[in-house]
Amino acid sequence: MTPARLESFSDNVLAFAATLLVLSIAVPPLTSKEGLAGALGHEWPSFVAYVVSFSTIGIIWINHHATVRRLKAVDHTVHVLNLALLMTVVILPFTTALMAAYLKSRDGEHLAAAIYAGSFLLMAVTFQVMQRVVMLGRGHLVTGELSNAERRAFVNRSARGIPLYLLATVIAVVSAYATLALCGLLAAFYALPGTTADGPGG
Repeated sequence: MTPARLESFSDNVLAFAATLLVLSIAVPPLTSKEGLAGALGHEWPSFVAYVVSFSTIGIIWINHHATVRRLKAVDHTVHVLNLALLMTVVILPFTTALMAAYLKSRDGEHLAAAIYAGSFLLMAVTFQVMQRVVMLGRGHLVTGELSNAERRAFVNRSARGIPLYLLATVIAVVSAYATLALCGLLAAFYALPGTTADGPGG
């Protein structure tokens, strides 16, 4: 399989996962006593979780593209690591729906928030492992235009979010809202120019 084919398959999976996120937003029933505006306002956790998760999937898509376009070939190990990464992404629609459903609950909101942030942490760790194996352990698969220093800088760039996702997972014990806010801030930060692996210096 060529890098182009691997990227094409991955793009389809990422797009499908991003599309599934909208299913966590329920259409208010016609019989709602709050009226449409009130019912939509009541669903704000679903809208916020959707935006955070969609942005995060978009960011991993950008970083994934940056990795694959630096490959001249792929091997079995790369295939397996790529599948592992996609598996962590596809679980996000479930964890997003879980977070949205339990955020305002008095029972289970902390666990739901920990699972939500934990799914981002798992994705970030899996991507970091893939980066390290590909860029530093499979140098013969990488285009010759990258020096060792550039490869390490590329790998280190993708590791910056891991401690913060870990923090977001831990603080879920205290506040589910703080977890959602931190995940949102991370998505906003990585949306800025130059912060993804595809940015300057990557």
